[in-house]
Amino acid sequence: MYFDTFSLNHLPMDSRRNFLKKASMFTLASTFMGKWAAASAKPDVDADVRINKEGPVILFQGDSITDAGRNRGHYYPNQTQGMGNGYVYQIVSRLLGEEPEQQYRFYNRGISGHKVFQLADRWEDDCLQLKPEVLSILIGVNDYWHKLDGHYDGTLEIYESDYRKLLDRTFKALPDLKLIVCEPFIVPGGTAINEAWEPFHAYRAAARRIADDYHATFIPFHEVFANALKEADASYWCPDGVHPSMAGAHLMAEAWLEGFRSS
Repeated sequence: MYFDTFSLNHLPMDSRRNFLKKASMFTLASTFMGKWAAASAKPDVDADVRINKEGPVILFQGDSITDAGRNRGHYYPNQTQGMGNGYVYQIVSRLLGEEPEQQYRFYNRGISGHKVFQLADRWEDDCLQLKPEVLSILIGVNDYWHKLDGHYDGTLEIYESDYRKLLDRTFKALPDLKLIVCEPFIVPGGTAINEAWEPFHAYRAAARRIADDYHATFIPFHEVFANALKEADASYWCPDGVHPSMAGAHLMAEAWLEGFRSS
C-alpha cells in the first residue's frame, strides 16, 4: 500500500485514523503471508531434526536388530521414524531427553539381513561420510544364521577377517573414533534356536577379541539375556531367540547406556 505524507496530512482526523488503521492491518497481513510463504517453500523435514549442527554424531550400525523397522526415508539425524522401534530408539530418546546440552546427532543405519561384508559395501555412504564421533556396531548373527539355511557360505574366519578390515578402514578415515562393539547374541528357548546354533558362540568370542584389540567398549548382550532368563523365559524377552521384544530392547538399551557412560 502506497501513500504520500502530504496527502495524509490534509485528511480530516477521523479519515486519517481510519486510513492508518487499514494500513497497519495491511502491513501485518503482508508480513504474515510472507512468513507463511517462506515456511511453505521449505522441504518437508521431520520436526525432530535438530537445528544445532555442532553436536557429536553417534551412529548405530548392524542388521535387523538395529534396523528394527526404521523408515529409511527418514535419514536426517534424530528423526523419530528413522530410529526404528528397537533398542536404538530407546537409547536415543533417553539421551536426547536427559542430556539436551550435548546436542547429540543420532543416526540409525542398520539394515535387516546384513552381514559384515554388506556393511563394507555401503560403508562410505552409511558411515564414513557421516563422520561419527561414536560408532556402535552389532553384527554377526546373520553371518552364522544364513549358513544354516544355505543362503551363505561364509565362515568364522571370514567374519572376523572382514570385521577387522572394516575397522582398519574406519580408523584410517576417522582416527579419533570412539568404537562400541556389541556382542552378537542368541537367546536359548527362542523358537529359531536349536542345537545347530552351538557353533555360533565362536562368533561371540570373535567379537570380543575384536573389541579388545581395537580398544572398543564391549556390550555383553548375550550375558544380559542369559541373566534375564532367570526372571522370565525367552518368549518374554526375545521370542524367536534373535529379535528382541520391547522388553528385550529395553535390556539392550540399558546395557548399551551403561557401557557408553562408563567408557
